[in-house]
Amino acid sequence: MAGGKETPRQKMIGMMYLVLTALLALQVSNQILQKFILLNDGLERTSKNYIQKNQFTVSSIQGKVEQQGGNIKDLPKVEAAKKIRETTVEVFTYLEGLKQELITQSNAKNESGQFKNSALKNTDVPGNIFNNNKKGYEMQEKLNAYPVAIEGILSELGISLKFEKIAKDASEIDLFKDDADVNYKDFVNLNFVKSPVGAVLAIISQYQNEVLNIESESLSEIANSLGSFYFKSDIFKAMVSANSNIVAAGTKFEGNLFIASSSSSTQPKMSVDGKEIPVEQGFGQISFPVQPAGSYDDRGLAKRTFKGDVIVNIAGEDSVLSVDYDYYVANPTIEVTAESIQQLYAECANELKIKVPALGNSYAPEFTVSNGQSIKGSNPGDVTIIPGNSGKVNIGVSSGGTKIGTKTYDIRPVPAPTIKPFDGRGEIDLSQPYPTPGPSQLMIKAIPEPTFGRTMAKDAKFEVSAGVVKLLRNEVPRDQVNITGENIGIRQLLAAAKSGDALIIQVTEVTRTNFRGNKIKSPQNEIIRIAIK
Repeated sequence: MAGGKETPRQKMIGMMYLVLTALLALQVSNQILQKFILLNDGLERTSKNYIQKNQFTVSSIQGKVEQQGGNIKDLPKVEAAKKIRETTVEVFTYLEGLKQELITQSNAKNESGQFKNSALKNTDVPGNIFNNNKKGYEMQEKLNAYPVAIEGILSELGISLKFEKIAKDASEIDLFKDDADVNYKDFVNLNFVKSPVGAVLAIISQYQNEVLNIESESLSEIANSLGSFYFKSDIFKAMVSANSNIVAAGTKFEGNLFIASSSSSTQPKMSVDGKEIPVEQGFGQISFPVQPAGSYDDRGLAKRTFKGDVIVNIAGEDSVLSVDYDYYVANPTIEVTAESIQQLYAECANELKIKVPALGNSYAPEFTVSNGQSIKGSNPGDVTIIPGNSGKVNIGVSSGGTKIGTKTYDIRPVPAPTIKPFDGRGEIDLSQPYPTPGPSQLMIKAIPEPTFGRTMAKDAKFEVSAGVVKLLRNEVPRDQVNITGENIGIRQLLAAAKSGDALIIQVTEVTRTNFRGNKIKSPQNEIIRIAIK
């Protein structure tokens, strides 16, 4: 923090850090780990508020300087504010990347995006990433270089503002410096070694807050150093402050459209592309669905522009101030996961997970299928596709009423099962003659093709439903029985069988029971010979 008297917010941030590091010394329960996650969520919300506030401060500094005619003494402050914002974004993004790496390597989230208690307890992954792989020392270097860089930017403006180090060793922290059990630990060992994943996430979020707080103090100093403001009724400018100018199709564009010289006595009307938007305390609330672009550049982006209009009374007359704002639509990529996704099996329940990562938590999928049917699963993105009997199946993916794209798959016929004979002991070895008079118990089974049986278990229930078993002597049929199911009664054939005879199994039809319980018959011509010795 900067020197001088601490603000209540600064004191709160410092106390939260001390609580975090103190808890690391304890054997934490699941409940405490979950509270770390709740604490992390609160810190991330605070970061979001900081970012919005700091973005607005940068815009306000620029707007104020322009309204005052571009005072030569204040122009460098606009660039300095932007440079501070850029430097902060770089460090904040680096820390966010470490959090995501920690979540990924510890497998901390399940398929629905919820944290897993077992993973939150893991202490090996943080130690490996931050100590063994030296990411913690790199992080310490970047964190402590940040306030030095900010001080340098401010000093060029003649602003003398000093900040403490962010990433400290135990000996540099009042709570630990006199504690012989702790004060020998460096930054990495204090924060990450033997620390559970849940706690480390909260600690990194806390450092993000400290970075944003330094940025906030610096921008406030710059704003307070600007020359006195003189409102000139002939100088107005409409401005846009957006959360992001890169937006995935299917999500909402959100931001503020405002007048740089707005005051509490002004009641402007605002619109975007001709449609009026609500105005709260002088700020227009922009929110509209973004449709997919017809084409994207090699970065997967498509440029869009909207026109914002502000109608405000100037010198007794309604005047229109306009701004053209550029933003970029990101091409949302559809990701499909399944046991087998190159082809889908005809008239079977092909279970897929269809995701659009760019949409994040706003993903609310709807699916349309041509040459087939779909059944939505219990989780967003889970869907069962039942293709027609041949050709191709097209799966249209939409979210929030916006079409995202289409995935097309070839329809693969259900592979025929393999017919095998069994007796009471198991599969009959056809390479060896069977002892006279033959198997007292005969079963003819239809075995699904291995891949189909593994990936489509609900649709891979086959049985032999038609055919005959013949007793041959000198290749002349002596008697036969019909096949109507898996178990075949051949007692009358065995009564007449002699050494040198053969049982001929001729299968003409198999029946498959699908995931709905429907019986689907299909012809299958297969002949099996069992020699009798």
